[in-house]
Amino acid sequence: MSTKKIAIIGGGNLGSAIAQGLLKSGFTQAQDIIITKRNTGTLSHLQELGVTIEKDNAKAITQSEIILVALKPYNVKEVLQGLKSAFDPKRHVLISVVTGVSMNELEQIVGEGMAVVRAMPNTAIAIQESMTCICHKNVSEEQVTWIMKMFDQLGATVSIDEKLMDAATVLGACGIAYALRFIRANIQGGIEIGFDVRTANLIAAQTVKGAAELLIREKRHPEEEIDKVTTPKGCTIAGLNEMEHQGFSSSLIKGITVSYNKIVKG
Repeated sequence: MSTKKIAIIGGGNLGSAIAQGLLKSGFTQAQDIIITKRNTGTLSHLQELGVTIEKDNAKAITQSEIILVALKPYNVKEVLQGLKSAFDPKRHVLISVVTGVSMNELEQIVGEGMAVVRAMPNTAIAIQESMTCICHKNVSEEQVTWIMKMFDQLGATVSIDEKLMDAATVLGACGIAYALRFIRANIQGGIEIGFDVRTANLIAAQTVKGAAELLIREKRHPEEEIDKVTTPKGCTIAGLNEMEHQGFSSSLIKGITVSYNKIVKG
């Protein structure tokens, strides 16, 4: 269990989901979390659990050691500029889950030498099943270990170079939408061949979950598992081949690269 005080600056969907995940995992006690938001009424469910709800960002920062910033990308720089005096580079670790703001930019805003971490989770963090990519600067080995352990409570975590953070956004964060669109298409196909929507939803979602777990637990490549269910002249290979003829894989790859270029080029 963590004994570090954590301030979550920005109690929107992501910020509150992180707080909930840390509490559910037992990694952090409620009294060690402060979460900020202008409209504190939407955080009453966390307040009931013992989390401190605060409107004053500076006050939350000075009372904590780990500062997790979950603000909107369009106003994060302005907000942090106004909070610069509250940060102490000798005491604080700044973790940003904001897209598009580099570690150098964060350090320049809050103070030279500040321990800075960028983390890119996805929305599955709400159920402690996120894929979170992190990079860091000015962070000690002990701090890195603690941060990785914290995000491990919220799913799986991998350390990457910052130059790959935009790619991580596409593959891990946007990837949730791609996977869900695939499941939705399966549901629609399932309805067409006879299932009601609720049953089709369950079958499609659980099948994708099982497929993912095979790769994660067994550390296998997808083709190894595909080979197990593609018998000669069978229905699986017939379906796969038709999907490929219709551009299934190529359209997914193209979608990923278009999303990436949108982030990089704007």
